[in-house]
Amino acid sequence: MSAKILLLEDDKLFNETLQDFLEEEGFTLDTVLDPYSALDLTYENKYDLYLFDVNLPYENGFELLEKLRNAGDMTPTIFITSRDDKASLKQGFTQGGDDYITKPVDLEELLLRINAVLRRQTRSHVVELGVYTFDILSKKLYREEEAVELTQKAAELLFVLLEGQGKVVHLEQIKERLWSSAEESSDGSLRVYVTQLKKYFPNQIQNIRGVGYQMSLK
Repeated sequence: MSAKILLLEDDKLFNETLQDFLEEEGFTLDTVLDPYSALDLTYENKYDLYLFDVNLPYENGFELLEKLRNAGDMTPTIFITSRDDKASLKQGFTQGGDDYITKPVDLEELLLRINAVLRRQTRSHVVELGVYTFDILSKKLYREEEAVELTQKAAELLFVLLEGQGKVVHLEQIKERLWSSAEESSDGSLRVYVTQLKKYFPNQIQNIRGVGYQMSLK
């Protein structure tokens, strides 16, 4: 599964250049020209990586990422910036950035940085669950390196439950994560996804009636 990237760059020509290059490298991209459009898309979609320009209309890329981090969005982020002073770089990392690349951008260097960030996420986000492992980056569940059958929504539900760290995850929170604002959530569908997960984790997922679901990590 190719990584999905949200690209925020207000220079239209450069935006298109980056999109063409990264799509040729096998990535899936959504592209926007302003931070408000980027924020809207982060509510509607799940991304593996953000590529944010720093100097933008309305607010800069640092401020946008701070907003996302405060809302609990930990998506890895690379800044594209013309700034190279230490204060700016410190601000970018302080706001939760994972890497940066300065303009003019060398496309091959950008590709190396993207792959490095994604590899770090993969290594640090493989969760051991008894005889199973769950790769958070690809949203795939494996048993002895063989992928097991799991729908996309069921995989996303597993991710949400794991984020709960053994605590009850409320129904509204689950629905907000599984369905975008353009989709209608369904209690019946949610029960189907829970049933799918219980095939593999029959004793670890508990329904707290009328409240939500809880997954034991032991």
